[in-house]
Amino acid sequence: MKNILACIVTIITLSNLVTSSRGRKVSQSYETFEYTAITCRSHSVSITEFGGVGDGKTLNTKAFQSAVDHLSQYSSDGGAQLFVPAGKWLTGSFNLTSHFTLFLHKDATLLAAQDLNEYPILKALPSYGRGRDAAGGRFASLIFGTNLSDVIITGNNGTIDGQGSFWWQKFHGGKLKYTRPYLIEIMFSDTIQISNLTFLDSPSWNIHPVYSSNIIVKGVTIIAPVKSPNTDGINPDSCTNTRIEDCYIISGDDCIAVKSGWDEYGISFGMPTKHLLIRRLTCISPYSAAIALGSEMSGGIEDVRAEDITAYQTESGVRIKTAVGRGAFVKNIYVKGMSLHTMKWVFWMTGNYKAHADSNYDPHALPEITGINYRDIVAENVSMAGRLEGISGDPFTGICISNATISMAAKHKKAIWMCSDVEGVTSGVDPKPCDLLDGQESEKKKRMTTGGGCDFPTDVLEIDNVELKTCSYQMS
Repeated sequence: MKNILACIVTIITLSNLVTSSRGRKVSQSYETFEYTAITCRSHSVSITEFGGVGDGKTLNTKAFQSAVDHLSQYSSDGGAQLFVPAGKWLTGSFNLTSHFTLFLHKDATLLAAQDLNEYPILKALPSYGRGRDAAGGRFASLIFGTNLSDVIITGNNGTIDGQGSFWWQKFHGGKLKYTRPYLIEIMFSDTIQISNLTFLDSPSWNIHPVYSSNIIVKGVTIIAPVKSPNTDGINPDSCTNTRIEDCYIISGDDCIAVKSGWDEYGISFGMPTKHLLIRRLTCISPYSAAIALGSEMSGGIEDVRAEDITAYQTESGVRIKTAVGRGAFVKNIYVKGMSLHTMKWVFWMTGNYKAHADSNYDPHALPEITGINYRDIVAENVSMAGRLEGISGDPFTGICISNATISMAAKHKKAIWMCSDVEGVTSGVDPKPCDLLDGQESEKKKRMTTGGGCDFPTDVLEIDNVELKTCSYQMS
């Protein structure tokens, strides 16, 4: 496995003497900034060159869109970068272009406009059939792109502030006809990097790559109040080859939620999420999971590899949620190296998640949940070790848990494990799991007993071979 450089950004201020229009020598300052990216650009301009004003009051939607539209001419000439300097840049939704980088200075903040008219209405996603907040369509995300290639959204820890309380109040008051915008949504695209940024108070989900491939999300911080509605951190949705690493998330919902469409719409669209790598994640989410698989998984989820996961005061470590009508599968899931502190559940799977897109789902569309592997888990102050509930007549199979040490809270639940309609094996798990996870006669159990533990893949995912290069630019 190749080592990937951590995201590095250096700012250097330079002063040069230049000649003014009156022939006098004047000092002009330059900033040189450096960062790592999948691609460097041949052209770079500042948002100020397009009339942008970073006073936190002037609306800059037209400036951002004009800048992106102008820079699109360089897509076949080395690509282009839009630099956002220090300041508070109020903007509504704007669309990106291919072979493009959006770079935020460390003291730059994009402020999401609190005006519904600044967010165009889009059709519902085809794999969902409807909006999540309402039956209709959805507001365009703050930063949006579709049918793109080679897009980078990065900075030296600049901030994207969704000013979400405006939207949360409308949502709680039932005043929205359309689904709230996300901070970033990239769809039907390839080769995407989102890195080294801070996301605050998203109206709903923060980062949503959908129907896309070859995605890196690295070094982002996501913060929202723990009771804010549906503020998921990162939601790869019907995506292939995704790498999420070195992220810190405090959320009102799942820190990472893996998805692939909803009921009959997701089944018909038929695009799974697969080949997903998650590592070095830190999560705080008292009412949701560090990593959730589903519940919208009707295109399928397979080959998910998570390692070095830390969670504090979080409802569950990795949660699988599905239901009759979802169809498809969740299979070949590998989780190792979890450190969990003050949890309601360590292991949680449920086959009775009630939310449906509409009443037209197929009651015969049963999900296949199989090949779920956990290894090297340490948890403390836990209310219940595991709650594993499959579907009657459609059990969750191939569950494997090895080398898990769980310290129960002083006031833990009376039932330490609760299991129904599941089959699996365990080795080196304390406290002792439920009998449905005994699997004494299985070949896997025999291998585990001889020292192997749960099976984990030894190959390297294609996305893990993508190296980032150092890019340097100078802006006046």
